[in-house]
Amino acid sequence: MVLGISKDGVADLRRFREKLDLPFPLLSDPDLKVAKAFGVVKDKNVYGKPTRGVERSTFVIGADGRVKRAFPKVKPEGHVAEVLAVLT
Repeated sequence: MVLGISKDGVADLRRFREKLDLPFPLLSDPDLKVAKAFGVVKDKNVYGKPTRGVERSTFVIGADGRVKRAFPKVKPEGHVAEVLAVLT
């Protein structure tokens, strides 16, 4: 199963999912509880200004509920192939 989680609101995520015709659900985490639990809330630098934000990451979670592989600082290009290589 694939899930996407973002701090964006439900309506924004619905529009994004429809726009890109994504075949998996996107879940809203506006209070960042899930992001904090996975340790992806980080200090960042946006346009030269220090800020705190969510680091784009992927986690492969096994049937036992344990993280099998973490991919921090994900770049979209080529990432699908990288994850599929772990799953096959």
